[in-house]
Amino acid sequence: MRARVTVAAVLVVGLALVGGALILVALLGSVLTDQVCQDARDRAAQLAVAGGGSSSSTSEIVQVTDRSGRLVGGGTPLASPGSQCVSVEPPGHGEDFVFAAAKASSGDEVVVGRPLVDVLDSTRFVRRVLVIGVPLMMLVVGAVTWVVTGRMLAPVTAIRREVDEISATELHRRVPATRRDEIGRLGATMNRMLDRLQTTHEAQQRFVSDAAHELRSPIATIRQHAEVAAAHPERTTPEELAETVLAEDVRMQQLVDDLLLLASSGEQPAVLPHTPVDLDDLLITEARRLRSATGLAVVTSGVSGGQVLGDESALTRMIRNLTGNAARHARSEIRLGLAEAGDTVVLTVADDGPGIPPSERARVFDRFVRLDGARGRETGGAGLGLAIVAEIVRRHRGTVTIAGTSTLTVRLPSAAPS
Repeated sequence: MRARVTVAAVLVVGLALVGGALILVALLGSVLTDQVCQDARDRAAQLAVAGGGSSSSTSEIVQVTDRSGRLVGGGTPLASPGSQCVSVEPPGHGEDFVFAAAKASSGDEVVVGRPLVDVLDSTRFVRRVLVIGVPLMMLVVGAVTWVVTGRMLAPVTAIRREVDEISATELHRRVPATRRDEIGRLGATMNRMLDRLQTTHEAQQRFVSDAAHELRSPIATIRQHAEVAAAHPERTTPEELAETVLAEDVRMQQLVDDLLLLASSGEQPAVLPHTPVDLDDLLITEARRLRSATGLAVVTSGVSGGQVLGDESALTRMIRNLTGNAARHARSEIRLGLAEAGDTVVLTVADDGPGIPPSERARVFDRFVRLDGARGRETGGAGLGLAIVAEIVRRHRGTVTIAGTSTLTVRLPSAAPS
């Protein structure tokens, strides 16, 4: 880039200088020739008044012709230039002269010629100066452009080298961004990108670490029971071993399904299917399932109509996770609500359990977050249920918040905005 800018600058300046030089030489020759022409006119007018005769020298040629066109004093007259100056090379002089004419009162015509040697010498001198000066000027322009461009691009080179040295284990490094120009803004943009990459990398590392930890638990449980059964067959029965293995396998399968859903959330299309989904039907269906699967009272009196656009299976999973979370912590009752508020459908799931402490509400939607006490591993899942809820709601351009201590509120755009 530095070389291209320098070459472009030299070419542009060179073309401008060459064009200007040609115009300068042409204008200089024209101005000097006009001046010699005017001198010849003045000299001819002077001689016409004084009645001078013909003469010839290296600095001036004078001829007088009578009314019939014959040269006074004999000889071959030059062609009359008329009212305009004429530039010709007269015989025996070897150089161009400018001729001008003037009429005398007697009817004779006086023709005066002035040499163009000074004009030619001046233009030749200017041409020599330009032949030397133009290349020197182009060289100076190229050198200055090369130096200035190098200094301007030095921060870009520093940014490139720094970025080239940053690896996946050194995402904490940042590029210099102290300037307050376009290059400084480029450095600031690169640093913001590195911030996002570092945040994503750290989140992935935590995700992999937490996933490995969660998967290790059921595997360790299965191995422990299998080793005990192999070493001490009298301490367990095949039925007990099968029941333990099946329970841990179900937990592992649920965990793997949740991990796959979260891992593929970034690969989902930006635009979800615009399929109308009746959330009230999904809530009523989920309420029936909860009543048959648990001994809890499920109140649906607050459920009214509410339709959104989106993925029905994903919204079903969202409701299942919300109600499952409420069922794990409720003492006796779960309350479901659904209503439309302007262009928004508001879905609420509440339970009469201990609730979520205010200090924990900011992180309950993070992955692998389990609160202490009743919200631990033994009575809960892997801490992915609400994280999946938050991801599904985000994909449907909605929000999920905690109202009070144990009410989760989901707001989604209505399918039929007012």
